[in-house]
Amino acid sequence: MPWMPIAEEIAEMDLAVEPGDAREYELARMRHSCAHLMAEAVQEIFPDARFGIGPAIEHGFYYDFDLPRPLTPDDLAEIEARMRTNQAKAEPFVRHEVSRDEALRIFAANPYKVELINGLPTDEIITTYQQGHFLDLCRGPHVPTTADIGPFKLQSIAGAYWRGDEKRPMLQRIYGTAWPSQEELAAYLERLQEAQRRDHRRLGRELDLFSVNDEIGPGLILWHPKGGMIRYLVEQFEQKEQLARGYDLVYTPHIASEKIYQTSGHLETYRENMYAPMSIEEVDYYLKPMNCPGHIMIYKSQVHSYRDLPIRLAELGTVYRYERSGTLHGMLRVRGFTQDDSHIFCTPEHVADEVRGVIELVEHMARVFGYDFQSYLATRPEKAIGDEATWERATDALRRAMEERNLSYAVDEGGGAFYGPKIDVKWVDALGREWTGPTIQVDFNLPERFDVNYIGEDGDRHRVAMIHRTLLGSMERFVGGLVEHYAGNFPAWLAPVQAVVIPITDGQIEFARDVERRLASRDLRVEVDDQRDRMQAKIRNAQLKKIPHMLVVGKREVEADAVSVRLRTGRDLGAMTVDAFLDLVLPRVESRSLFLDDAEEMEARL
Repeated sequence: MPWMPIAEEIAEMDLAVEPGDAREYELARMRHSCAHLMAEAVQEIFPDARFGIGPAIEHGFYYDFDLPRPLTPDDLAEIEARMRTNQAKAEPFVRHEVSRDEALRIFAANPYKVELINGLPTDEIITTYQQGHFLDLCRGPHVPTTADIGPFKLQSIAGAYWRGDEKRPMLQRIYGTAWPSQEELAAYLERLQEAQRRDHRRLGRELDLFSVNDEIGPGLILWHPKGGMIRYLVEQFEQKEQLARGYDLVYTPHIASEKIYQTSGHLETYRENMYAPMSIEEVDYYLKPMNCPGHIMIYKSQVHSYRDLPIRLAELGTVYRYERSGTLHGMLRVRGFTQDDSHIFCTPEHVADEVRGVIELVEHMARVFGYDFQSYLATRPEKAIGDEATWERATDALRRAMEERNLSYAVDEGGGAFYGPKIDVKWVDALGREWTGPTIQVDFNLPERFDVNYIGEDGDRHRVAMIHRTLLGSMERFVGGLVEHYAGNFPAWLAPVQAVVIPITDGQIEFARDVERRLASRDLRVEVDDQRDRMQAKIRNAQLKKIPHMLVVGKREVEADAVSVRLRTGRDLGAMTVDAFLDLVLPRVESRSLFLDDAEEMEARL
């Protein structure tokens, strides 16, 4: 997942970590100091360099530079070597308070620092920090000396627009990481290597799951047959689970007129994320950025009594949102995606029960796909609609639902949407990384804007309570995350090809085809490798494709109506009849087991 700076615009001037978390505070302080150590080395190599910002970030730091030429990997090695030399000098980080005029004089040759200084409040105390010959505009704090910086490693070079604005100059950004000990640094670098091995973009190409084509357009995913099968299986499973829990499936158009987005407020607050309209009979139509307005129109197509509620509308709806090209990232950050949206229309008294039902479904999905998860309760932000009492009731309903499910959670103070509080669930993958997952939001805004009501027991109209819910989220992001979570080794029920039959010679091809037909008749997805390669090459090819089961057939297997079963893990299960293989595999497919056999499951548990 992309790293985010600890602070946004003037991050190098403010170490935005509270001292309450001592380890995180000390890590951020050290990493911020390491960014300055790196900037000092860059200044020594490029005396005319101009500096942007250099914050600590999750797991490391970066600094942005305006340099006379593009950097190369060889430059990183030289910069790192100079950093080690300067680190050993134990140079102190010295803090000075300066006036605004003095700061402008010191940094007059650096337009980036001048802009930062001019953007500070007039009552702001301006400080600089210096170590060795390097002086920087900075709030700090820092470690006492460069010798107090732990082991570090420079990692990569990237382009970055000044202050994230694509209309501003492009700077060169160097990323690095720093840790308290060599052991922690080595463990982190090993995790990075594993993350690179699992990168869904690389595995997507190798396993032929998806692609992005410039002629189609960046950020628009082309699902190949094998990736399409995985998506189909995920969607079918989710839809059946929703139907079993009282959801109704709906579909809404990909475009809608400007009228509905004027009412919803999207044109007022979300236009920059929407694509330019198309004119149809002198009315502007937009690609839909969200599914909510369409679901509201379905609800409002008839009058509802309190006896009808709750009404749960669910849609796998494709939406389109503008993302800058620099932020696009494989399947994880795209411009068009299919979201498993649901909107629950209920009475205020139903909210806790409905949220509890969604949480139960989230827990079920986590078990099926093998995720741990972390939950967050996001509360009222400073700018919010609705009175505080209504917010408190809604927040209390979310809190009560989480506690009744014994769900541990952290509170994200002020992290709610302006229209209501929410529960955010993050999937925790095999490497311990958090991925955007389910969201459960109470909405006070759209029911008010669209005048969404129900007839109460008293015969009067009452404002409906509306809950937005995504479960897996975007299919693109979820499947991309699964690729990395499983390292491409999909469990048998999700594998696009569940078994490959490998004839040793051409004499067994006919039998291999017969095995294929028999397995396919039991709804297994099977291929026959009838290429002229040697058996070991075919097995290796199947392992590279991460096919769960390899069924080798030679003369003895033909005579015994058997297959010799190997798993992609390298485990050899030996010869067994075709029926015995079905008895082994089908229960695991039908139960959606994450493991191929009992031994693999036992090893995972140990």
